[in-house]
Amino acid sequence: MAIKQQFQNFEELLYSSNLPTLVVFVSPQCGPSHLIDTCLEQVQNQMKEQILIVRIDSEKYSDLASKYQAHPLPTLLLFKNGEIVARIEEEQTEKLMTASSLLQRLQSLL
Repeated sequence: MAIKQQFQNFEELLYSSNLPTLVVFVSPQCGPSHLIDTCLEQVQNQMKEQILIVRIDSEKYSDLASKYQAHPLPTLLLFKNGEIVARIEEEQTEKLMTASSLLQRLQSLL
């Protein structure tokens, strides 16, 4: 499963990671947010040495969701050295990405 952790400072979390960080903004009330969990688990298993995955509740951290324009949910942002290098989202919610397509996208960005 994607890493779930509490953090005091989001920027510190990003800059303290030696790995690129995939930040996934989700919502407990959002069906697609729950559907992407399986995909993230598969990606985490295959890329655990290459990437850090952090799942953020956009309702609990609404200021971050607004700052990074995390809409529609789920929104995936790839950070390297604290900076956004990619925004990964599907055009249509019903076409949620598969683990293989997300792996391909991430590997091309790393």
